[in-house]
Amino acid sequence: MSNEELMLAAIDAAIENVHKGGGPFGAVIAKGGEIISVGVNRVTPNNDPTAHAEVCAIRTACLKLGTFNLSGCEIFTSCEPCPMCLGAIYWARLDKIYYGCNKIDAAVAGFDDSFIYKEFELEKAHRSKKMVELLPVDAMRAFDVWRKNETRVEY
Repeated sequence: MSNEELMLAAIDAAIENVHKGGGPFGAVIAKGGEIISVGVNRVTPNNDPTAHAEVCAIRTACLKLGTFNLSGCEIFTSCEPCPMCLGAIYWARLDKIYYGCNKIDAAVAGFDDSFIYKEFELEKAHRSKKMVELLPVDAMRAFDVWRKNETRVEY
């Protein structure tokens, strides 16, 4: 499939999802022009704030391919990824991001994530969600155990 056909598949998934009670977002993960997975926004139907189209597509692709590393794959998403999805895309190591609408288009449609970008720029003490470091020495034990685990899988 061409890039345009893959993007149209993501857009069509978004539109179909709206008819099924979900949000207007769709994503396709492809490898070599073949669709590996399709994800749609299921935040409200599933009562899951992480069920964005890109995250759902990543979860499905990882299960299908049996790996957490999606190098060699690309994502086509009907809208520019939000900060959470962008982070997931980087963690999944997708090679390239194609998007239809941008974050300004999303904001006009009622999906404004600019407040999150603004929060990232603030010092922790000035963010709207207070962050409190608690028991860091105790928490460090998990990293110590990880470093000593000779069978760990790096990622």
